[in-house]
Amino acid sequence: MESSYILELKTLLGETRVLSEPDELSNYRFDRWVVKHLRNWRGDTVPAPGCVIRPDSTAQVQAAVRFCSERGVKLIPFGLGSGVCGGIEPARDQVLIDMSAMNTVVEIDATNLLAIFEAGVRGIDAEHAVKERGLTIGHWPQSIEISSVGGWVSTRASGQFSSAYGNIEDMIYSLEAVLPNGEIVTLGKGPRAATGPDLRHIFMGAEGTMGIITKVTLSLRKQPEQRACSAYYVATMEDGFEVQRRIIQAGWEPPVMRLYDSSEVARLFADHTYHDQCLLLMVHEGPTERVQAEIDVIARTISELALPASASITEQWLERRNHVPEWADLLQQGLIADTIEVSAKWSEIGSVYTQVVKALESVPYCVNASAHSSHTYRSGINLYFTFACMPPSSDEMEALYFDSWDKAMNATAAAGGSIAHHHGSGRLRRSYLHHDLGNSGLELLRSVKMAIDPKGIMNAGNLLE
Repeated sequence: MESSYILELKTLLGETRVLSEPDELSNYRFDRWVVKHLRNWRGDTVPAPGCVIRPDSTAQVQAAVRFCSERGVKLIPFGLGSGVCGGIEPARDQVLIDMSAMNTVVEIDATNLLAIFEAGVRGIDAEHAVKERGLTIGHWPQSIEISSVGGWVSTRASGQFSSAYGNIEDMIYSLEAVLPNGEIVTLGKGPRAATGPDLRHIFMGAEGTMGIITKVTLSLRKQPEQRACSAYYVATMEDGFEVQRRIIQAGWEPPVMRLYDSSEVARLFADHTYHDQCLLLMVHEGPTERVQAEIDVIARTISELALPASASITEQWLERRNHVPEWADLLQQGLIADTIEVSAKWSEIGSVYTQVVKALESVPYCVNASAHSSHTYRSGINLYFTFACMPPSSDEMEALYFDSWDKAMNATAAAGGSIAHHHGSGRLRRSYLHHDLGNSGLELLRSVKMAIDPKGIMNAGNLLE
């Protein structure tokens, strides 16, 4: 980027709002996508942006976007850097907008159960703020301590309690965003509207390609009166899918239902393995009478397929659920690994599980191919695959990584599943979107992008070529 742009931005926004020194820019070269961590670990060059803007208001975001739009400078919105699908890939001729300074809890409305957050508010800070008022967002992604409210919207995130509380799109009441031309839009006024297509969805899952989210209003819930845990062993993943289908279609909604295959049970719950069986964990919460009724009815409903296990297993999961190894730790052990989340209808999920595990196991040097489910719906369920390869040389890691993803994406689509559930798509899934959208759907997405961002300045190369 020409230095004159940086000087102009510093004049426009203030010296402290624009970072341009190499050591400052180094922290913005990538997010949590393992491929970039692998390249950095190997000593490869991972480019940094030309400069970083840290606005502290919507007006500053608007000024920065207008500046870049007028000059055709490409922009990269950046939340807290928790993305794992290659949504961030800066270059020296691009400006990265770090939203973390916009971290104000604007308002908590206990009467209407609404809370307004600036987009850079850290997830756990948002939850703590409403908890002080006896409320909850109900959104608990594993990344809650390192992700932002705006990032949740941009990636169409899911949380660990989604089976009862829904996903982020079910919690969004309204949002404010700056369009690529610098105009501000506020979308969402009433609890429901029929004023044409729901334009809020243009920004849900757009991953910074349609504009920059600056504020989000979320619909809240009361803190649950009681929480209880349960756990069951099931002989196979197919039995576990059937158990969950019966529970959810009968109208019961444990916010957490997680089914682990026998491989993951052995790896994650070594003290609780039982005859090579799978493990179903559930968390029940809400009014006291409902919680106990739910536990009792579920126990009767699934007794022919499931064997009760100690509730302490689920309690252990609750305590440890966000503890995950750093990529550098795995790379040092010679492992290249990742997780892949997909979904399918009940009638197809068994085939998706079988075919994807088989496909991952066919990758050379694969040492793990396993899965668990974590998000349940009336019409289907998701699967969260974990793979790891241990080649003799780190030079082979990147090729094995992309081979694993390619085989998993194609096997999911061939079995009738959807190739993305809650981590977004980024650059990693970009060439597989046709499986879900079809060629006509991809053209529609391109048309929307071109209509909103005709200069192509917003996070260029993400989602679409």
